[in-house]
Order: sequence, then structure tokens, then C-alpha cells
Amino acid sequence: MANSKQARKRARQAEGRRVLKASQRSMVRTYVKNVIKAINGGDHAKAMDAFKAAQPVIDRIADKDVLSKKKAARLKSRLNKRIKALAA
Repeated sequence: MANSKQARKRARQAEGRRVLKASQRSMVRTYVKNVIKAINGGDHAKAMDAFKAAQPVIDRIADKDVLSKKKAARLKSRLNKRIKALAA
């Protein structure tokens, strides 16, 4: 456990950030899961709608450094690739 007053405060702040970021990561996973369900269901229109809803959420979470920007871009790219394959 932290001994100094400063270290105790930093521990409190870190815990608060951990809880918030965990919630935000969970939200991103839910949106991605909805896109994947639509893709697996074979419905292109539904998959596009789910992807359009997920895209700004992924970008916003990446801007907050919960996800790295590269991981967010990779995630969007792979989902989009699967949706395009569904249309073909």
C-alpha cells in the first residue's frame, strides 16, 4: 500500500481511471459484438447500420486513449472488410 499522501492520492486516481476505462472498453466490445452478430446473420443492411453506430464510439474511445488509435483503426478496417465481403 502507498505510504505517502501523494502516493495514496495517485492510487485513488488510478483506481478511478481503471473503473472508467473498463466501462468504456466494455461499451466498445458491445458495439463490436452487435456488428459481428449482424455479419454472422448475413444481413448486409443491418450490419452496415450496426457498423455506422459503432464507428463513432470506437473513434471517441480511441481519442480518450482507452484504446490505441492504431487498434481502433485496425478494428474498424477488419469489420468493414467483413461487411464488404458479405455484400459480394
